[in-house]
Amino acid sequence: MFKFMALVWIGLFLSDGAARAGQEAFVIAGSHSVKGVLDRLSAGFERIHPEVRIRLYVDNGLELRRTIAGMENSMVGQYFIGSGPIHIVAPGGDEVLTRLEQKYYVLPGTKQSYAVEQLVLVVPESLVDAAESLEALSRGSGRLAVADPSHTRLGAQTGAMLRAMGLEASFKRRLDVATDSRGVLDHVLSGQADAGILFGHEAVKVQERVRVVARLEKGYAQTVHSMAMERYCPNRSLCEEFLGYLHSEEAQAIVREAGYGVPSDRRP
Repeated sequence: MFKFMALVWIGLFLSDGAARAGQEAFVIAGSHSVKGVLDRLSAGFERIHPEVRIRLYVDNGLELRRTIAGMENSMVGQYFIGSGPIHIVAPGGDEVLTRLEQKYYVLPGTKQSYAVEQLVLVVPESLVDAAESLEALSRGSGRLAVADPSHTRLGAQTGAMLRAMGLEASFKRRLDVATDSRGVLDHVLSGQADAGILFGHEAVKVQERVRVVARLEKGYAQTVHSMAMERYCPNRSLCEEFLGYLHSEEAQAIVREAGYGVPSDRRP
């Protein structure tokens, strides 16, 4: 209940603030995991729509689902949804969005995929003579930092990718297994490993310290991120315009700059 009322007040505050500024409030409810790319896409959309002011309400996927369900099933909530606190729902990964669609909390047929998580090979930014590909590294004697496959999604996807590429045996005695992505970064920067594998959006956050030398797009199940229109979206034409913006070359460039890949059905 507290989260619901907090979201209601946030929606009212944003709507009031945008009205005072002569702009239309546009609220995206998203997950922390995709906040970086949503911030970038929001800024891009605002550049071509200065009359719109986008604000993000972020929480983890489970809490987003609970918040929206609470609003949908509350008499007070339905009143406030009808006045428009949420336009677009963008949880991290598609599982939560699929559940919301099944409950009719988002409008069926409005789901749009906009980003795909991808693995990347990183080396220290200061290292000039680094291997330029995973295959090149496998032919040498360099060590590769990877996340723990039994406890992290990053590690599990890395392991699947190495097996699919037939490189598992090549790195068998040259893997530095770290606890998580932070550990991978530490191993690379400390010189314990010559290169490491991270998610692209994680590498972007530390791009002043590491350099991406290769994008690894095959051999593992990539996580797709999508968004959809909230059922009581107060301005469906604006929501449709934002969802359509995801198809533009500018939006796709923004997604790539954020360290993600573009869904295959969006590529030219």
